[in-house]
Amino acid sequence: MDEQTVKTKISQLDQVVSEVGKVIVGQREIIEELLISILAGGHCLLEGVPGLAKTLMVNTLAKTLALDFHRVQFTPDLMPSDIIGTEILEEDHSTGKRFFKFRKGPLFTNILLADEINRTPPKTQAALLEAMQEHSVSYGSERYDLPKPFFVLATQNPVEQAGTYPLPEAQLDRFLMFIRVGYPTEADEVEILNRTTGSYKAELNKVLEGEDIVALQKLVSTVEISPALLTYVARIVRATRPQESSVELVKSYVKWGSGPRAGQALVKCAKAKALLSGRYAVTLDDIRFVSNAVLRHRVLLSFQAEAEDIKVEDIIAALFHEVNVPTSPMS
Repeated sequence: MDEQTVKTKISQLDQVVSEVGKVIVGQREIIEELLISILAGGHCLLEGVPGLAKTLMVNTLAKTLALDFHRVQFTPDLMPSDIIGTEILEEDHSTGKRFFKFRKGPLFTNILLADEINRTPPKTQAALLEAMQEHSVSYGSERYDLPKPFFVLATQNPVEQAGTYPLPEAQLDRFLMFIRVGYPTEADEVEILNRTTGSYKAELNKVLEGEDIVALQKLVSTVEISPALLTYVARIVRATRPQESSVELVKSYVKWGSGPRAGQALVKCAKAKALLSGRYAVTLDDIRFVSNAVLRHRVLLSFQAEAEDIKVEDIIAALFHEVNVPTSPMS
């Protein structure tokens, strides 16, 4: 892409946020985090109580991006073949011969909304997570590549835990970002009531196509980050590990810290945030902006933390308060 095309595509990212805002009231930060996850080439998990428009948000984003979109409602009886696909027996009418043909499932799309992912058994979760990691599906002796771009945006509810199958920490780590969706402000809630109980109907415009997303993903990797900030990211991640941390909250309340994948995710997401803001270099504020969504599912708290109502966000805040930003790569 030439420089003018690059500037146009970056400006269109803000248009995407505005288009989604025609349907979703408030929640701009969450919409930006979803876009960051997509630009960084990763998958995203959204958690929030029922009724906070998580599904609607993903659906609207997919329409604005002009990408193929499938939604799968994850249920206790959902099988891997229900999302991956299955072989069916067909007959060649000219020869009378019968043969098996693979019929692709809803996983073969650009954006897959895995609704209430924690309601389906581990076997089906594992099949989805393998596809997320490999960007392909194996069935029998054949391998089928998934479309590009490919994203899984999954939702789960923190309530109604009966009959659910929480994702293990190792599988949670496959998600680039873990976003918590909170309640709207009073002003936003009034606007929600106004829009949803009246005659308001949003007209959405398609802003970016699949090839634009792929081009922007390549552009994200070219965003600059200083050696000092790379060192800072490494120190933040290492400080989540209680055996080598100097942060008291970590030593007291963290059972397991983050691995190197957390640092990779922080850098990728910070680069995407910089690009979303129209910049070609990462700042400290970019790293801070994405830190909660990147780290909250990669830091495992102890039972003592739960007993004393210590949240993972408290740990992350302490990290950024106590870990110093180096002035040079080795300072």
